[in-house]
This record gives sequence, structure tokens and C-alpha cells, in this order.
Amino acid sequence: QVQLVESGGGLVQPGGSLRLSCAASGSIYSILLMGWYRQGPGKQRELVAHITSADVTNYADSVKGRFTISRDSAKNTVSLQMNSLKPEDTAVYYCNVNLRRGLHSVPNDYWGQGTQVTVSS
Repeated sequence: QVQLVESGGGLVQPGGSLRLSCAASGSIYSILLMGWYRQGPGKQRELVAHITSADVTNYADSVKGRFTISRDSAKNTVSLQMNSLKPEDTAVYYCNVNLRRGLHSVPNDYWGQGTQVTVSS
């Protein structure tokens, strides 16, 4: 079993900041990719940012320069620092981890339960 526990969502005013965190635990052999997706009202889920095991990062154009993804490989955690938040950033944010549960296992995706981020005055 693998569990992903997210924290850090909430209500913030435009221009404010929030930090999301996600901790992966359970039967984990190696983590290949960690990232964040979001799903706004009436929208499809979209990639926000991800970071590879080599610390290569990728961001959606809409968040570049405002969001920063980071990870702690020793703790199996990934964080998303969100600055200069806009109302259009309002969404449920989901942690995503691609990992192997064993040396010869096929990598699989795991998802957190989601955390609400609301940007409003």
C-alpha cells in the first residue's frame, strides 16, 4: 500500500501565498516523479508542476515565475510554494507520485485526496 497525505490548502487573498505539502509513505522502492495537478470548477484536471528524481522541474505556463516545486527525497515529500496567487488559481490541488514498489515493479501513479485552494478577496 502507498499513501499520499496532502496539507496546506486554504483561503487566501489575491496576491497572497500558500505552501502545499505532500508526504508519500508505505511500500515504496523508488520514486521517479512527484508533482501537483489541479482541477478548477468546471475544468479538466491539469498539470501544475512536476519534479523528477534528478530534480528536473517542469511548470505549466500559467504558473511559471509564481510557483516553485521542491522535494525532499529522504522524506519522500514534495512541496509547492505558490506566490502571487490569482483567482484563476482556485482549484482542488492533487499530489501525484510515480513510483516503483519493488526493484522489478512497473512504475505506477498514485494520487492524494486533494486539497482546496481558494483565492478570493
